[in-house]
Amino acid sequence: MDRWQAFTEVPAYPRLRKLAQRPFDLTQPHSLTPQRIARYRCSAAGFDLLYATQRIDDEALDGLQQMAAQCRLLEQFRQMRSGTVMNRIEGFPSEERQVLHTACRDLFSGHPSAPLATAQEAAELERLRLFLEQLQQGQITNAAGQPFDTMIQVGIGGSDLGPRSVYEALQAYRLAGRNAFFLSNVDPDDAAATLRKVNLATTLVNIVSKSGTTLETLTNETLVRQALAAQGLDPARHCLAVTGQGSPLENPARYLRSFSMFDSIGGRYSASSMVGAVMLGFSLGMENLMDFLAGAAAMDTAAEEPELRQNIPLMLALLGIWNHSFLGYPTLAVLPYSQALHRFPAHLQQCDMESNGKSISRYGEPVPTKTGPVLWGEPGTNGQHAFYQLLHQGTEIVPVEFIGFRHNQYNQDLVVAGTTSQQKLMANLLAQALALAVGQDNANPNKRFPGNRPSLLLLADRLTPATMGALLALYEAKIAFQGFCWNINSFDQEGVQLGKVLANRFLSLMQGEQDLDERQTSVEYALLKQAAVI
Repeated sequence: MDRWQAFTEVPAYPRLRKLAQRPFDLTQPHSLTPQRIARYRCSAAGFDLLYATQRIDDEALDGLQQMAAQCRLLEQFRQMRSGTVMNRIEGFPSEERQVLHTACRDLFSGHPSAPLATAQEAAELERLRLFLEQLQQGQITNAAGQPFDTMIQVGIGGSDLGPRSVYEALQAYRLAGRNAFFLSNVDPDDAAATLRKVNLATTLVNIVSKSGTTLETLTNETLVRQALAAQGLDPARHCLAVTGQGSPLENPARYLRSFSMFDSIGGRYSASSMVGAVMLGFSLGMENLMDFLAGAAAMDTAAEEPELRQNIPLMLALLGIWNHSFLGYPTLAVLPYSQALHRFPAHLQQCDMESNGKSISRYGEPVPTKTGPVLWGEPGTNGQHAFYQLLHQGTEIVPVEFIGFRHNQYNQDLVVAGTTSQQKLMANLLAQALALAVGQDNANPNKRFPGNRPSLLLLADRLTPATMGALLALYEAKIAFQGFCWNINSFDQEGVQLGKVLANRFLSLMQGEQDLDERQTSVEYALLKQAAVI
């Protein structure tokens, strides 16, 4: 493979550095005009991106377009989709894997980018469809002949955050009488609280682990199996598995059904694979699941548009590069004006920070610039009564990505003081973007808002399975584009491994596996003693 260039090495970089010394001033008279708002907009897959409230102008946008071409971002994205091994560090041992989460939803054209991977996923979806049909028709029940109405998904990291955020976002579309719950934390209180919410007799338990050896997941599986057995229920009639091929979870004696997750799909990118599909199919139904996948597929296709001003994922990625790498803003807030998306920022924290929180290039060399930002967020309008004070008047400038919908999910609303709740929600969303941009002058410094704080608006008509799929794929593509630009491997996660190794050392000490002399000289043992947990 030829050597990919970091954006610091391409001809557009010095020009953009120079432009960043005098970025567009949103507070100057006539800076934010109706004409600018109309021009700084692009649309795809049901979403409109409005970015007039960014500190960007045509010259900087042209420079970003040139940088995208010089870094060959679209070429890399297409190679990723077609199955090129992108999860690698050249010259060093690494995972050496394809990155094919997009293949999970590339089901709606006659020419999928990675035909074999898409065919594998289509086969799993068909197995899932048949399983759900058997549940619906009463061919699969508990021992007493009762239908299953609840699913607990047991997994952690990508096996929890993405699927949970999608389920929470789409509860308005649940099948009548179906519920899903999630168990991820090894904290025993999490399991106890979850189990109190369900009737285990009519509950399926979906164990999700690619390796089948994840400590937290296996611990929680054991706990749930004991709870089932304590009620006289056979765990083998209640437990499902989503796991890698050859995993110990592929055991028909212990699991009612097993579905496959493939090595080419990273955990944090797996919500559209069987990792999310089994639970979403159970709770939302197969039709809504397919709509979700179709929305994601539409955004994947939109991400290959060569013109920056018409490519939402690429524009979102490069505006993030502009804010973080050129203007120097260290964090990013993703603020959905939809309570249904209350867990989506948590998913993005993992997907973005685990992907692009890297300090070496794809060649094992130190990166020449900062990579991924710290990402955080909560739903509006609640956040307005919490951390927006810092956003508007704090010393730290935080770029914001607002997400909103013109209509609510349930079509239930009422008029109070002349407007509906949805109108109030949208008015607050638009007002925050405008206030961050233009600020407010005042003789009283305590009432002065400096403005010039960049934000953008991602808007769709309604949060549906299709728009949720598109939103998920939009951020997955954005993260990949940024990693390609910074010339890092966005698809491994070595940074989580050291803590696991050290945790195992602590566990061995707790079990008394070291002799006395080893314990007395151990830093881990000293910490355990001071923490009073041994």
